[in-house]
Amino acid sequence: MLVVGRWPAVLVIRPTGAPPPDLDVTTAVARALLHAQCPELADLPLQEVRGGWDNAIFRLGEEYVVRIPVRASAAELIVNEARWLPVVGVGLPVATPVPVHVGEPEDGYPWPWLVARWIDGEPVEALPVAERAGLVQDLADTLRAIHRPAPARAPHNALRGIPLSQRIGAREQVLAAFGPQSPLVAVWDRAVAAPPYAGPRLWLHGDPHPFNLLQGDGVLTGLIDFGDVNAGDPASDLACAWWVFGARDRQRFHDLLTVGSLYDDAVWTRAAGWAAMFAALMGPGTVLHASARHMAAELAAS
Repeated sequence: MLVVGRWPAVLVIRPTGAPPPDLDVTTAVARALLHAQCPELADLPLQEVRGGWDNAIFRLGEEYVVRIPVRASAAELIVNEARWLPVVGVGLPVATPVPVHVGEPEDGYPWPWLVARWIDGEPVEALPVAERAGLVQDLADTLRAIHRPAPARAPHNALRGIPLSQRIGAREQVLAAFGPQSPLVAVWDRAVAAPPYAGPRLWLHGDPHPFNLLQGDGVLTGLIDFGDVNAGDPASDLACAWWVFGARDRQRFHDLLTVGSLYDDAVWTRAAGWAAMFAALMGPGTVLHASARHMAAELAAS
């Protein structure tokens, strides 16, 4: 039985700056959930490898990863990923964490959780920006493959793929983070004033930042964390152009996607606005602060 408040006290790997979890999920909790609901995998070696803001993450044997929400808001993202990744991930040129088991609440643990295939690779965040040229073609091909028309039943996300005008308070966040004289305020204002997206709702990854992109030897090997997968304006996904690349590689990335595609000038203008907002949200102490500073500098210089 899992009893909240009496779980064993062990080290929980969690990023600096993460908000306090609703629950601490330990290796013992993960093992108990596996024994209760996935016994065929329960005795494989289990090690916590990297905690996120929303989930405790464990490597299970050589082939699997276990993601267990540590806050209530993350539970719906697990369900969303398990439901839609098998649809969105078909035919992508890089690996994705294919779900193999969706766990249910168990006694004292209150939310869904997920076992998926492990993907080898290091986060792109760990690769110096100057060494990311080998990712440009792969990331462009991956986003183009994802950004295809979605069915009417595809999920909506209140924070991604929507008109920037619906991100209430975002301009104030940019102002607070960078000051009224910052070029990023103008970037935001141009993005909000740009023509709105008028095309079909496209599938979106939702969160292709440098920790959700995996690489090996400078080549993109995987795209993980599809909890925010949804359909809408691709501009929010394209913000990764500033998050991931320097000026030269970003121009090549832009050119690869723009020729003969849905990505017109207005999409890129809106994408820059999304990038400015994401940069403002990743303050000091957050795991993405370093890459957000890079993104802000790239936006200011462009």
